[in-house]
Amino acid sequence: MLPQKMKQAMADNPKKLANLIDLVNLPSTVREFVGQSQISRLGCFMRVWSYIKTHNLQDPNNKNMVRCDQKLKSILLGKSQVDLVELPALIKLHFPKGPK
Repeated sequence: MLPQKMKQAMADNPKKLANLIDLVNLPSTVREFVGQSQISRLGCFMRVWSYIKTHNLQDPNNKNMVRCDQKLKSILLGKSQVDLVELPALIKLHFPKGPK
């Protein structure tokens, strides 16, 4: 259920979609968090989001902020609090940009 704008962007540039769904060998910190040695960037984001929801890490006063526990800090550059807007960018840092 992607927004129409995002669907159009993916149709216009299939390489962006490939960057989201290609499997990548993960660095050890993310590998421990995710529990797999390979995952797509989208899959990793979904795992992180699921972890946040399962462990009730969203700030109750501001749902746009995530309070990081020790495990989440390990993959989010040690930040104690993260805005949901910057979450994809922080996850993207663990995925090397390689030639296609």
